[in-house]
Amino acid sequence: MRPFKYTKASDAAGAVKSVSSNKNARYLSGGTNILDLMKEDISRPDELVDINSLKLSEIKPTATGLSLGALAKNTETANHPLVRQSYPMLARAILAGASEQIRNMATNGGNVLQQVRCLYFYDIAVPCNRREPGSGCSAIGGLNRTYAILGWSENCVAVNPSDMAVALAALDAKVNIQNAEGKMRSIPFTELHRLPGDAPHDDKALAHGEMITSIDLPKNNFAANSYYLKVRDRASYSFALVSVAAGLELTGKKIKLARIALGGVANKPWRALEAEKFLAGKTASREVFKQAAELEMKNAKPLEHNEYKVELGKRSIVRALEKALAGK
Repeated sequence: MRPFKYTKASDAAGAVKSVSSNKNARYLSGGTNILDLMKEDISRPDELVDINSLKLSEIKPTATGLSLGALAKNTETANHPLVRQSYPMLARAILAGASEQIRNMATNGGNVLQQVRCLYFYDIAVPCNRREPGSGCSAIGGLNRTYAILGWSENCVAVNPSDMAVALAALDAKVNIQNAEGKMRSIPFTELHRLPGDAPHDDKALAHGEMITSIDLPKNNFAANSYYLKVRDRASYSFALVSVAAGLELTGKKIKLARIALGGVANKPWRALEAEKFLAGKTASREVFKQAAELEMKNAKPLEHNEYKVELGKRSIVRALEKALAGK
C-alpha cells in the first residue's frame, strides 16, 4: 500500500472541505472497499479523511418515512426494528450481502458507493476503462459470465455489486448530499448510479468531495407483500448472478402498485419500470408475473458467456413476485 496522509474529521463541513480541496483525497468510513482497492494499487489516494466520528449514524422516523444515517452500520440497519417492520425487503437485501463481519463494519453510505467487483478492474495488468479511461474493456471479450445484460456499453460491462442498493432503488429512496459550500441537495436513489456510456469511470452523480449524509425512505404499503431474492453461485457468500427486490401494494389480489428492481444485470440497480407499469391494475397471478418478466427482459443483450441470465432474470422476477404475493 502506498503512503498516505490520515486526517480525522470532527465535523461534516470540515470533512467535505478537506476532500473537496484535494482531488486525491478520499473518505474513510467502514473501509471495507477503499482499503482493498488501495492494497491492490487500484485506488491511490494521498489522503484519507476519517469520518467515523461524525454524527451521521442515526436511524430515525420522519414525517415522510424513515431516515438512515450514512454512517449507520449495515448490521444495525438490517436489524433496526423500524426497518424490519416497515421495509423488510431492505433488511433481507442487506443480510443477503457480504459476511457478518463485513456487515458489522460497512456503512450505508459506503455500501451504496462501493466499486464494481469486475475481475479485469482488479487486475492492473490489463486494460479497463473504469480504472484507466480510454484504455479499453477487457471484460467484454473475456470471461463475462457474471456481467451485464442490460444497459451496458462497449466501454464497460461490469455490474453493480450492492444488494442494499437494489432494495433502495425499488423503495424510491432519496439520497441526501452535502457539498463543499455546506449546501445540501437530494436526488432520487435511482439517479445516484450512472450507466457506463462512454465514461464508465464517472459512474456516480456526485462531484468530488460531495458526501452522502443520509438516505430517506418514503412511507409505502409494500411491507406485507415484499421480498428480496438473490440468486448466486454459492449460498455462503457470493455476489448476485441476478437479484430481485419486489414489492406489491394489493387490494385483495388486484395490484394497485408494483415496485421491482434488479441486481447483477447492469452497471446500476435496474429499476424494472416496464414490468411495474404492466402489473398496475392487474390481478396477481403467475401468468401475469411471467408476462411482466418477459416484457422487462425483452431488451436484454447478453454477452458471449451470460445468455443464461436472460432466462434466469425472468424466472427470478416471477419467483420474487410470487414470494411477495404470498407475504414470505
